[in-house]
Amino acid sequence: MLKSLKVATIALALSAAGIVAPAAQAAERPTAVAGCAKSTAKSHAPLKVKQPAATAKPTTRTLTITTNCGPIEISLLTKQAPITVTAISTLANAGYYNKSLCHRLTTEGLYVLQCGDPTLTGGGSPTGWTGYADENLPKDAANNYPAGTVAMANSGPKTNGSQFFLVYKDTQLPPNYTIWGRITKGLDLLVKVGDVGAYKLNGQQAYYAPDGYPVQTIEIVSARAR
Repeated sequence: MLKSLKVATIALALSAAGIVAPAAQAAERPTAVAGCAKSTAKSHAPLKVKQPAATAKPTTRTLTITTNCGPIEISLLTKQAPITVTAISTLANAGYYNKSLCHRLTTEGLYVLQCGDPTLTGGGSPTGWTGYADENLPKDAANNYPAGTVAMANSGPKTNGSQFFLVYKDTQLPPNYTIWGRITKGLDLLVKVGDVGAYKLNGQQAYYAPDGYPVQTIEIVSARAR
């Protein structure tokens, strides 16, 4: 789950109607999730937030992510991943995630929606932070990131920052990504987003792809840890 996916700014201006697909596929495939509001978020510089001490003990239990398509509630694994939960809670309650877009969706073999980068480049991280320790890593086994898992995205050991991914179907990955939460509400929404699909760009022409920007734009309107 490397932070290497680059999303062109022009992608934000493209509508689902511009996506190339065979006629039969286009007729059968939805291009939006019912009930989603239009997003107004744009890429922006990350909010400056002081990094919490690694020894801080988390006091929050739930993270609620309010999106333009509805709420996603996450039960925080405070005992298993205290450093990560503290970091994510600090960012959320400072408003770091507000008005940011989820920049990556995968739909074949790997089933995740990746969020947490206000710059929308796939490489954004909190300004001035140093990467923090990996925690609660699963075994290297089949479906070691089951549906409902919330885990950190990183670019190597101890490079955690603000980016995370939401698993909407059972997925197997290398055991390198801290699991810090479980989705208790909103998993059905993520499945619908996955069904709509992802796209990439060839010049200014968008086309369906198994790994790309979500066709249904997902904006984190606000996030709050309690």
